[in-house]
Amino acid sequence: MADETRVVSVQRLNQGPGARSLAEWWADERKNQTPESKAIEEAANLLRTDDTPVAFPTETVYGLGADATRSGAVQGIYRAKQRPSDNPLIVHVDSLDMLDRLLNPSQGSPSSTKTPRNSLPPIYAPLIERFWPGPLTIILPNPSGSDLAPEVTSNLTTFGARMPSSPLARLLIHATDRPLAAPSANASTKPSPTTAQHVHHDLKGRIDLILDGGPSGVGVESTVVDGLCDPPAVLRPGGIGIEELREVPGWENVTVGYRDGTLDVKEIPRAPGMKYRHYSPKARVVLFKAGSDLACVTRHVQHDLKDTAIGAHNIGIVRTREWTQGLGLAPDDVMASTITPISAAINDLVSFPIPVQPTGSSNSKTKVAYDYHLGSDTGSIAHGLFAALRALDELDVDVIYVEGISDSDGDLAAAVMNRLRKAAGTEMKV
Repeated sequence: MADETRVVSVQRLNQGPGARSLAEWWADERKNQTPESKAIEEAANLLRTDDTPVAFPTETVYGLGADATRSGAVQGIYRAKQRPSDNPLIVHVDSLDMLDRLLNPSQGSPSSTKTPRNSLPPIYAPLIERFWPGPLTIILPNPSGSDLAPEVTSNLTTFGARMPSSPLARLLIHATDRPLAAPSANASTKPSPTTAQHVHHDLKGRIDLILDGGPSGVGVESTVVDGLCDPPAVLRPGGIGIEELREVPGWENVTVGYRDGTLDVKEIPRAPGMKYRHYSPKARVVLFKAGSDLACVTRHVQHDLKDTAIGAHNIGIVRTREWTQGLGLAPDDVMASTITPISAAINDLVSFPIPVQPTGSSNSKTKVAYDYHLGSDTGSIAHGLFAALRALDELDVDVIYVEGISDSDGDLAAAVMNRLRKAAGTEMKV
């Protein structure tokens, strides 16, 4: 592994191939010897020959890619992320032809041509037609003689597959000519990365190359669905909502097959993100349910600030729809005169001092609160959530107080709350 992790810009490729096929696009880029084509070629060579993964952007979050057919390469993902190896990985493909090759591995003998071909289960056909390429992962049977490394499936008899809508991600897969196992490119349990800078913060020194395609668009990972059970189930909420799924023939009765906590240690997860605590910054996260009384929230935060056992010196406040700036922790006139814009990876982050008299002490101390408004619409909340948690972590806050939203506000809202509950571990209603 190189001493320094390099970040190489390939943002121009986000424009996509236009009317060209992936093959035509890639041939043109290579013929013109563009800087981006050289970066993709280097990444593809690393993925084919090296056991160190490569980080690349998708439309959901940044992924940490490795050749899904080589055990050594897949083990490199677990080493870089420091992730438990009993958590299955999603396989990314550039086309239905590549997926068909995974479902029908070559056995290298003439008799293998007589074996009936495996095809996609019919229930997935209308789903793929509507949502692929896109932020949707489907669970498929892992065929006999599978080309996939066993570490990809964590010894399950199934694997998850998706075709990203990011043209840049599909071009990388096409150039590599391998299916790529690619979980989120963050250190295990940390908030998922939505920029190349997030990846570099977590994985510098552990990987050689990060392809920088600019900020991810969706901000939360793909929805994972299982159509092999009856009724079909959503195993992980994400960029495609359950109500959207129910509009598709055969998926009218799709059920929720996940819970927002974590699985028992002995349970085998059917999909990524089901077993362990995820998306957590270093700071303690306190999540308040939507509709919590603002005055009660303020009193709870004030109590934490006064309680020396809590150890809160600097705090973060992440607002969505109802909370007011500063939560009333300081008088309005004090806020107006002391509020300070903070230069950070997220815009409109501000800080202000809070005079605090710790319980049992006659001396007043000044603590600092950082306040950030994610926005009120669900798309903005989803897009900025992980970046906000990371930005506050970099400011070394001790506690982050987050205003939750209602799961009933739509499927993306459910995905947001799923991630927040996994980050917080607990949820409060006051």
